[in-house]
Amino acid sequence: QVQLVESGGGLVQAGGSLRLSCVGSGRTDNNYAMGWFRQAPGKEREFVAAINWSGHSTYYGDCAKGRFTISRDYAKNMVYLQMNSLKPEDTAVYSCAAADGGQATEIVTAESLYWGQGTQVTVSS
Repeated sequence: QVQLVESGGGLVQAGGSLRLSCVGSGRTDNNYAMGWFRQAPGKEREFVAAINWSGHSTYYGDCAKGRFTISRDYAKNMVYLQMNSLKPEDTAVYSCAAADGGQATEIVTAESLYWGQGTQVTVSS
């Protein structure tokens, strides 16, 4: 069982940056993949980015490529999402997720994930 807690959301103007953080706990090891999804009002949940257990392999959704960077501090069991060049369409609740396995792609393929409570990101035009 993994518990996840996000932080770092807020209000930012278009073109600005935000860094989201997520800390995991509950397992005796940190050898599991972590990632981010987002959901805007009235839209389906969308995959943003994932990172493998060691932090050496990443995987991005189309919405994140070229603007967002996922990274990980293994010792602290934290994952970060650096978001640059934000657009109003990036406005959403961003949720941290973790898989039981260690490969980044498991964030997209796993039948079930552990979830954080989500953090709101609002980008004004």
